[in-house]
Amino acid sequence: MSFPVSFPVNQPLVTVTHPEPALWIIELHNGADSRLTTTLISNGLMPALDAVERDWRNGFRASLKSKDKTSAKGTLIIVGNTSQDKFFSNGLAFEQLSADPPAFANFFPVVYNPMLRRLLSFPIPTIAAINGHCFAGGMILALACDYRVMTDGNKKAAWICMNEVHFGAPLPLSFTAMINAKIPDPRTRRKVALQGHRFSPVEALQTGIVDFTVAGGTQGVLSKAKELAASVNELPKLGAYGLIRRELYRDVMEASARDVDRPSVAADDNAAKARL
Repeated sequence: MSFPVSFPVNQPLVTVTHPEPALWIIELHNGADSRLTTTLISNGLMPALDAVERDWRNGFRASLKSKDKTSAKGTLIIVGNTSQDKFFSNGLAFEQLSADPPAFANFFPVVYNPMLRRLLSFPIPTIAAINGHCFAGGMILALACDYRVMTDGNKKAAWICMNEVHFGAPLPLSFTAMINAKIPDPRTRRKVALQGHRFSPVEALQTGIVDFTVAGGTQGVLSKAKELAASVNELPKLGAYGLIRRELYRDVMEASARDVDRPSVAADDNAAKARL
């Protein structure tokens, strides 16, 4: 495949570049804040992941025929719109989804959760280059990656947050499973899920939500992400990386596959009243 390539073709929301032999970068550019809509995920991010994996596997197969494993190296970086320093992703288009009940019912089991499973079993290391605010579904996308590099927020304020409790949206099972898997400290999980705390980059680093914070806005974040990518790009060269990840996060994989019954605040209230 020839890079760069963008998806969907008629209205690009995601672009894949291949700037180095062992590096692919997926840029989200659904406007400045990269809302994770059905179109962006199904027609943008998923085919972009396919394009990266297909290209990597071509190199991996070539490596199987020789003693040189160089062509089997690889890392993927996911970054927010690189023309700004304000957002990695502002999460889901919640109001738009809520206004369409059938689409809302299908969104997690059919659209979002398959994307999480795809990332959690991806065959090469993945890095979220968090170049701005990272909210709700955007934070879960970042957690699905192996590593997280975040702007230090000095150039422009940046927060990472699960804010569902503040707008009355229960967490899907897949979100809860991801938080439990990637944030082991119960006090931090409480702040994330039950308090909807806005973590500054310093707090996110101290609590282990992100691995690095760097100055310099988007370009600084990308530079550090590329440096990190170069340090881990040999890990998938024997082909076991994705298989190990899949088993490591089996609980999340299975939870996301069961996430078919979306809880509702109103329905829960009605059920509670019926019991009282």
